[in-house]
Amino acid sequence: MRSSSYGRVVCLVSTFLPLWLAAAVDLAFPFVLSAVAAREIIVACNWRNVMIPVPIGVLGLADLLMYLELAGVVLPAGLGSRLALVAIIVLISVIGGRIIPAFTRNWLLRRGACSLPGKYWWPDRMALGTLHVGVVGWAFFPTARAVGMILIVSAAFNLWRLSRWRGLSTAPEPLLAIPHVGYGWLVIGTALLGASLLSDRVPQAATVHALTVGAIGTMILAVMTRVTRGHTGRQLVANRLTSLMYVLINLAAISRIMVAWFSAAFTNLLGLSAVLWVASFGLFILSYWPLLSGPRADVPID
Repeated sequence: MRSSSYGRVVCLVSTFLPLWLAAAVDLAFPFVLSAVAAREIIVACNWRNVMIPVPIGVLGLADLLMYLELAGVVLPAGLGSRLALVAIIVLISVIGGRIIPAFTRNWLLRRGACSLPGKYWWPDRMALGTLHVGVVGWAFFPTARAVGMILIVSAAFNLWRLSRWRGLSTAPEPLLAIPHVGYGWLVIGTALLGASLLSDRVPQAATVHALTVGAIGTMILAVMTRVTRGHTGRQLVANRLTSLMYVLINLAAISRIMVAWFSAAFTNLLGLSAVLWVASFGLFILSYWPLLSGPRADVPID
C-alpha cells in the first residue's frame, strides 16, 4: 500500500513537520491494513483467520502510544514498543504454527517419509495460550516475576510444539529448515525474557534482540525467499546465496545478543551485527529482485 511508503518518507523528514501530521500519515498504514484484512476475511467467510486483523491493529495502537509519549503524554515507559513486539510475536506464533508444519509435511510426503509433523493438538493450544498471556502480561507488567514464570512455561511448551514439526528432517533443504530456525529463536527469546524477569543476570536487552533480530529477522527472510520462489515459478530449493543469507541473519542475531553480556566489546559486536544484518537483506535484494521484476520461470516466453 502507498500509505506504508508515505509513512516511511514522513518519518524520515518528521523533524521538519508538525508531529500530528507525521503521526497521521504514519498511523494510516496499520489501521487501513487491519480494516482491509478484516473485510477480506469477512467477505470470504474465512472465520479461521477472523482474529488476524487484531494484532495488526495493535501495531497501529502501539505506534500511536509511541507518538503520544513523544508528545509528552504520561504513559507507562516503553508500553508502545513492547506492544508492537507482542503483536509481531503473536502473528509469528499463529501463522508460523500453520505454515511451518504444513510445508514440512508436504515436503516429507513427497519423499515418502513415514514420520510426519504432528497435527494441531493440545500442546499447540497450551503453547499459544501461555505465550500470548505471557507476552501481553510483559507488555503491561514488564517486571512481574509471575509473568516471568509464565514465559518460562511457555518456552517449554513451544519447544515441545516445535519438536513435533520434524524440523531436523528438513536439514537437507535450507529453504524449508529456516522457518524452523526462526521459530526456534522465538522459543529462545521467550525463555530469555522469562529468565530476565526472574534474575538480574539475564539482561532484558538480550531477550528483546533474540525476538527481534533472531525470530523476526529470520522469519521475514524465510517467508520472503520461499514466497518469491513459489510465486515466480522457481523450484522451492535454496541456492548458495539464499543459504548464505540465512547464515548471515543468524550470525547477526547471535552477535547482537552477545552485546548485552560483553560490554567491553560493545562497539565491535554492535557493528558486526549491523554489517551482517545489512549483508543478509542486501543479498536478498540483489539476488531476488531479478526474480520479482522478471517473468515467471514456468511461463514460456513467445
